[in-house]
Amino acid sequence: MTYIQRGLEATLAAATAAFPAVMVSGPRQTGKTTLLREQFGRNYRYVSLEQPPIRTLARQDPGGFLDVYRAPVILDEIQCAPELLPFIKERIDADRGRRGQYLLTGSQNLLLMETVSETLAGRTAVLRLYPLARRELDGEPALPLPWEPVQELREMDPDAFVRRQIFCEQLLIGGYPDVVRGPAGNRTLWFASYVQTYVERDVRQLRQIGDLGQFQHFVKAVALRSGQLFNLSDVARDLGLAINTVKAWLSVLEASGLVVILHPYFENAGKRLVKTPKVYFTDTGLLCHLVGITTAEQLALSSFGGAVMETAVLMEVVKALSFRGPPPSLYFWRTSNGTEVDLVLDTGGRLMPIEAKLTATPRAAMGRGIMAFRETYGDRTAPGWVVYSGDHRLPLGNGILALPFSML
Repeated sequence: MTYIQRGLEATLAAATAAFPAVMVSGPRQTGKTTLLREQFGRNYRYVSLEQPPIRTLARQDPGGFLDVYRAPVILDEIQCAPELLPFIKERIDADRGRRGQYLLTGSQNLLLMETVSETLAGRTAVLRLYPLARRELDGEPALPLPWEPVQELREMDPDAFVRRQIFCEQLLIGGYPDVVRGPAGNRTLWFASYVQTYVERDVRQLRQIGDLGQFQHFVKAVALRSGQLFNLSDVARDLGLAINTVKAWLSVLEASGLVVILHPYFENAGKRLVKTPKVYFTDTGLLCHLVGITTAEQLALSSFGGAVMETAVLMEVVKALSFRGPPPSLYFWRTSNGTEVDLVLDTGGRLMPIEAKLTATPRAAMGRGIMAFRETYGDRTAPGWVVYSGDHRLPLGNGILALPFSML
C-alpha cells in the first residue's frame, strides 16, 4: 500500500531531534503508527501495547519491559499501559541529553495528556495527527499557512469548474486513510464499524457510561448540530439527559479526537457577543455517515451541506496548523443579532476572518460578516477570505478574496 506523505513529518523530525520523547496523539485510524514506522522504522524497534501479552508485561513489570524493549523504541497506544510512563521518565533522566529515545502514540487525548503532562513534563513534545488533509492527498502538505505570504498559484483551466456533486464526493469520503484508499462500496460499512468499535472500546476506557445505546444517540445528536451553537440545555432536554452528563459525554468525544470545540472570539469591543461554543466533527466523511448522508447527490441537495463545508474548511486549517505543532488559536465570531464569521485565526498580531460557502458562484454579499468583523476590530484584521467550492481566486470587493477550497 502506497504511503501518503504527511504534513506533520518535518515537525515530527524536529521534535525527535530536540526532545527525549515525542507523543503523537489523535483519533484512531488516522495513520499515527504508519507515520512513525515510515519515518523511524529502520532505526527504532516497534512495540504495540494493544497485544495482550505485551500489555500484560508492560503493566505488571514496567522496568523489566523497558529492559527488554530498550530505546530507541516506538511504543504504540501508550494509554494501554500508562504504568510505563514513570519508568520512561527515569530512563530519560538517567540520559537526559539523549534525544529521540521514545516515540509514543495514543488515541485517547484527555486522560492520556493529563498523565503525560504530569509524568513527562519538559521531556516530551506532544503532536497531533488528524485524518488526511486535502493538501496531503494532493501531495502538497508543505504549502504555506493562510497568514503567510501566498505563493503564485498554478494557472487553472478556465473551463475546469468543479461541479458541486463532484466536490461533495470529496467531502463524503473525508480523510481517514482506509476510506480514502478503499472501494466506495465499503465506506458505509467502514464508518459503521468504526463508530461501533469506538463506542465499545474507547468510551468504556475513558468513562463509565451505562447506556451505550443512549450514548450513540448523543453522538448523532452532536453531529446534527455540527456548525451550530451548541446549547447544553437544549441537547440535555432533547435526549432526556442531565446537563452534567452532556458535558461529560462531550468531553469524551473531544478526548478521543472525534470533535473540535470552537469557542467564540471575544474582546471588549463594545458589542454583546455570543459566548456559546460550536462543535465540529474532525472528519467530514464520518459526519455525513452519522447524519445519514450516503451519496454525493444527497449532500449536494441537502441543507446540511453548509455545515459540512464549514467542517471541511475548519479542519483544513486545523490540520495545517497541526503540521507545525503548536495548538491552533481558532475561533468563530457572532454578535447577539446574528452577524457572524465562520472562522477567525488569531496569529497573535493579526486576525484572519474566513467564511465557508458550498457554492461555485461566490457573491459580494457573502462577505458581509467579514466586513462587520473588520469594522469592529479595525487594523488588527486581514482583508478576509470566502472559501468556496469553485476553481478561481476572485475579488469580492473591499479586499475580500473568494478562495477555492482546493487552494486553501
